[in-house]
Amino acid sequence: MFHDGRLRFTPTGELRQYFVYIVSNSSMTLYTGVTSDLKSRIVEHKQKSLPGFTARYHFDRLVYFESYENPADAIEREKQVKGWNRRRKIELIKSKNPAWSDLSSDL
Repeated sequence: MFHDGRLRFTPTGELRQYFVYIVSNSSMTLYTGVTSDLKSRIVEHKQKSLPGFTARYHFDRLVYFESYENPADAIEREKQVKGWNRRRKIELIKSKNPAWSDLSSDL
């Protein structure tokens, strides 16, 4: 991967995207993360191949995501959302996904 200023490109010249995402589980516990490969990251959550908190609490439903072209912007947004209380995170999810559907099937 090479970069031009703040934007990053793949070796084939495609603009790389970065994602801030929220996953949930059956008890509606929330986890916020950031990744450059959303599809693969969600598969990792569903297969519990990421050791620790996300595997222990069975996060298997993608309920929200945003995309960014600049990794620093995505990281900054992740920190912002992580700092919010639960109510505010739920409002964010409901603004785009009121039914809390698993959005991973659309990836």
